[in-house]
Amino acid sequence: MTIHKEGFKIITVTIITLLIINVATRYFLPDTTWLHTALLVSSIGLFLIILQFFRKPVRVVAVNPKHIIAPCDGKVVVIEEVIESEYFKGPRRQVSIFMSPLNVHINWNPIGGLVKYFKYHPGKYLVAWHPKSSTENERTTTVLQSANGVEVLYRQIAGALAKRIVWYVAEGQKVTQGSEMGFIKFGSRMDLFLPLDAKIEVNLEEKATGGQTIIAVLAD
Repeated sequence: MTIHKEGFKIITVTIITLLIINVATRYFLPDTTWLHTALLVSSIGLFLIILQFFRKPVRVVAVNPKHIIAPCDGKVVVIEEVIESEYFKGPRRQVSIFMSPLNVHINWNPIGGLVKYFKYHPGKYLVAWHPKSSTENERTTTVLQSANGVEVLYRQIAGALAKRIVWYVAEGQKVTQGSEMGFIKFGSRMDLFLPLDAKIEVNLEEKATGGQTIIAVLAD
């Protein structure tokens, strides 16, 4: 396991800031040993929390054109038929995965194919499980078209703590299943919009592993 490139700047700033605070406290308040100890322990705890947030695990992806794999780590919080109004403008099966701050926050492409559509939407920062977060929060929308013409839409959604969405895809780009498509910093959610005839392979409250868990199987 390594550290993701999106974490280098934040981790460096965190280390410098914590060092300055701890050194300044010892210099200006030399006789408060209890405060020095408490501050040091708190600093180490904060550093470890941020470090684990940006961890980059090794994931072996079993590429299969019939499978739609989890685009992120987290808990399945929505499985329902909805009207997708941005791109399909019709009924689709929605599967949503909530990422807590403790989850790996790398995002993976759920299928391989051509990026048919991409759009970034500025917006609010409602809690990620809020019903309106899918349409009102800061978000990106990406549509991938597989080699056999099936289109899958997935959406990165910022949460109350997530203040930056990063993406590595663009319209016209070809991507492979399980390759990195982006990163969301500090708590968020991802929505998948699938064909109605896709067979859902997960249940509500189930934990998904990005790049590995099979979310659905496409119909023949």
